Amino acid sequence: MNTGSILLALALVLSLSGCATGSKTAKETRDDANLKQASATNVQLGVGYLRRGQYEIAKEKLQKAIDQDPKNIDAYTTMAFLLIQVDELEEVEKYYQAALNVKEKDPGLRNSYGAYLCRVGRTDDALEQFTLAYNSPYYKTAFLAYANAGTCLFQADRYEEAEVMLRKALKLQPELPDALISMAELALATESYMKSRAYIQRYHAGNKPSAESLWVQVQAERALGAKQHYYKYARQLLAEFPDSEQADLVEELARRDRIKQY
Repeated sequence: MNTGSILLALALVLSLSGCATGSKTAKETRDDANLKQASATNVQLGVGYLRRGQYEIAKEKLQKAIDQDPKNIDAYTTMAFLLIQVDELEEVEKYYQAALNVKEKDPGLRNSYGAYLCRVGRTDDALEQFTLAYNSPYYKTAFLAYANAGTCLFQADRYEEAEVMLRKALKLQPELPDALISMAELALATESYMKSRAYIQRYHAGNKPSAESLWVQVQAERALGAKQHYYKYARQLLAEFPDSEQADLVEELARRDRIKQY
């Protein structure tokens, strides 16, 4: 599945009234507001360090944000994202659960949590989260949950169910990149090579080619017997992504097909 499918939560600076509520004094309320502001700032700093690959200091900033404001969902979800990047998957779930304890019905949060569950092979648990997301009347990007559900089902070899979900995603967002490439891969898996070509061409019409997308196109063109296109996309993949896993696969095809040079 494509790193799309997991969404990096960007911190939003909270604007608080500063008025005393309940039994709190005005000073206590100002202190709470300051902590929330500091928490939001530390999430922003954490995101910056994360983008630069400085994971240790990013983790420190995010933990500080959580300590300052235990209800800061962005802090929890960004921490979860960081832990996925450094492959500390056993720690991820507690941060999603903590975020859900704050905002149980957040559909975007459910979608992100589902993407994590799919990544660790918990397909049915992931689908439960995606369903909660796309069934929410407040989720304006339900197509993301449909696409994630479809990709997750495809990875579990549940092809018919996967196609249903991916078609729903594309009905709502016809040029959604993750759904297009998943449909192209699904068509390859079911030997529907013309369909695979059509979906990957739609993908390339609106997106910069990747090693993954070019590999899909190579396989579709080869299966269709379109040697000129097969060689063209093989050359492009080798030229633009020579160190990729997909480049190794193309080289293996060349040996299998006894091609000395594309």
